Amino acid sequence: MTVLCKIYRSLNKSDCYLYVPYEKDLEVVPEALLKHLGKLETAMTLKLTPQRKLAQADIKEVLSELDKQGYYLQVASSSDEYMRVVRARNEKL
Repeated sequence: MTVLCKIYRSLNKSDCYLYVPYEKDLEVVPEALLKHLGKLETAMTLKLTPQRKLAQADIKEVLSELDKQGYYLQVASSSDEYMRVVRARNEKL
């Protein structure tokens, strides 16, 4: 599985990154999550494959979530409680 992925950085929530398929962009991300993340800026665009290594996320988990729900939210452990809950939901799906 190969996915061209756009990665956004939240300007309101430090250490929160939102991965979305390039061709779908933000259209599948829930409005409540977008509102909570606030203003987003494009951090980078990457071609994701199962062999690629990511610094802060498990590539298999990222690809799985992109396939299942259309986005992946990467949250650092120091973020607020709401973001930890969202990350936990991502891990369960």
